[in-house]
Amino acid sequence: MKTIKKPARQTLPRTALPRIYTIDKYIASGSYPNCNELSEICEISVPTINRDIEFMKDQLGAPIDYCPKNRGYYYTEKTFRLAAGFTTADDLLALSMAKSIFSLYRETPLFEASNNLLNSILTPISSDGSNDLLDKRILVPQVASAKINSAVWDNIVSALKQNNIITFYYQGLLNEEEQFRKVHPYQLLFDSGMWYLYGYSEERKAARIFSLSRILKTRLTKEVFTLPKNYSYNDFSGDSYFGIFIGQEKKQFTIDCYEAAAVYASDRLWAKDQKITEKDGFVRMEFSSTQYNKVLKWVLSCGCYAVPIKPKKLIDDWKWHVMEMKKMVNKTKNC
Repeated sequence: MKTIKKPARQTLPRTALPRIYTIDKYIASGSYPNCNELSEICEISVPTINRDIEFMKDQLGAPIDYCPKNRGYYYTEKTFRLAAGFTTADDLLALSMAKSIFSLYRETPLFEASNNLLNSILTPISSDGSNDLLDKRILVPQVASAKINSAVWDNIVSALKQNNIITFYYQGLLNEEEQFRKVHPYQLLFDSGMWYLYGYSEERKAARIFSLSRILKTRLTKEVFTLPKNYSYNDFSGDSYFGIFIGQEKKQFTIDCYEAAAVYASDRLWAKDQKITEKDGFVRMEFSSTQYNKVLKWVLSCGCYAVPIKPKKLIDDWKWHVMEMKKMVNKTKNC
């Protein structure tokens, strides 16, 4: 017997959800909308409306029929609405969580576009108020961030799309004189409320990381570069996860953590080869990393509850900072 292969189940792009729910609303209203009217309402072509209605009938089980007398569509089951069966609670939960996560990008041009897209999807499917509840009960707290110039963002994104070389002036961290840079942009990176450009600097003849908030006067050139096979930041981050930073040398670290820092250290994965050992009264972290500056910053952020054991450079730098802080304490006593 000849086997007939069943056609693959049709799927609808998420961006079409608002349109589908608009069609559902007008059909359920009893106004008998036709394809031409729905086309004008949704600002989309008549063939697209026809495909949407077929999708609703075939894939969503919508009891849609055409009434010749009223020259429009209606539901043969008057109580039918898509909201009851099309979008699950998990869908709403995932979309609401995504909306909250996008709030981290509030100071970038990415935020408005992403927020508008998610709102266009959520608004038609949350008439029961569930979205308002989730907005209040699922939250990603805002972190300190830097505002990004939209022209800088647009030029970098355009360069990423076409592998165009860009030029800009870069302001150093300690207010040094602006330096001209010609860069092959590889990736945009996000870390703790800040955006960074990772790419090859022709002046330094090496890959570098640039904070977008300190990039000035960008220019998108017509020059095109060839993206290397191994270009990703992840290939060079040294398999440790202390933030956006790339060092040239991988070091072995040992840090003893006490009290709250011990819990904090144990709760997270800081490096691929991390080893956590519980000792009498403290926790010992052992790992390798190329992110020396970030590791030092992390140790200092733990105050007196993190003590470096190795390498020697980390011990020496930690001691230097402790002594400098002591000097600052003595200064405040004299104020």
